[in-house]
Amino acid sequence: MKILIIGAKGQLGSDCCNILSRENDTLGCDIPQIDIGDPASVDRYISHARPEIIINCAAYTAVDACETEREICWKVNADGPKHLAMAARKTNSRLIHISTDYVFDGKKPAPESYSESDATNPLSQYGESKLAGERYIAEHAPNSVILRTAWLYSGYGRNFLKTMLRLSLANPKRELKVVDDQYGSLTWSYTLAQQIKTLLRSEMTGIVHATSEGYSTWFGAARHFLEAMDVPHNLQPCTTADYPTPAHRPANSILANTRLDEAGISAFVDWREDVDTFVDMYRESLIAEARAALK
Repeated sequence: MKILIIGAKGQLGSDCCNILSRENDTLGCDIPQIDIGDPASVDRYISHARPEIIINCAAYTAVDACETEREICWKVNADGPKHLAMAARKTNSRLIHISTDYVFDGKKPAPESYSESDATNPLSQYGESKLAGERYIAEHAPNSVILRTAWLYSGYGRNFLKTMLRLSLANPKRELKVVDDQYGSLTWSYTLAQQIKTLLRSEMTGIVHATSEGYSTWFGAARHFLEAMDVPHNLQPCTTADYPTPAHRPANSILANTRLDEAGISAFVDWREDVDTFVDMYRESLIAEARAALK
């Protein structure tokens, strides 16, 4: 298949390029080649590329900055998907769009999870803009797939696990407070890319949840990762109230992969299993990258 991957420089985009290029004709693009917030840029690029599949990994993910930088937040996260959906309809392309757990308010008591049919109620500009993007896609390209995922990490780019590693290597005795009352599922972008590969062979459309199995808090996730990395650390649990941020975050981001499980095509395993595999594959390079950043 001819596949266009937008946001190819990011965590998921990089893994999608690596995995899908093995068996398909893939084209990865990012800023400045395409600006999804600009309808002319989208129409021009997609009309020329004419892909069978469009995978949109691009988003404005600076959650706290979205509270003040609302124009760019909505331009990328809401208008961008609308432009892609309209272009996909013109070229008869199938759109796979990445969305987020932030469309929910997280008020369900953990460990209850959110399924695809649960009512949305975002708490932040980021969540509201991503939900608007979902609705535009459903309106303009109903044969699309909207993948909601959460807590992504990867060997590429920046993420929570890399931050914990860098801070612990900088000073193993320094007390690092990590939130212990927000629940979710760390999700390896490599496994999500494998799931997307599986979806390419299916006829599934609409909203699909796609995260690792099991759940933890941010504190529990960081502790498991650093212990697997065999890196000395001094993590201390704290509450959300102890660590206030401009954007409100859902206390419960646990998503149930209901549709994938019912179809028997889920690629996901327990989050700890994926973290352990991730560490086995990347431990030395992760440490080298973190130490280089400290120089």
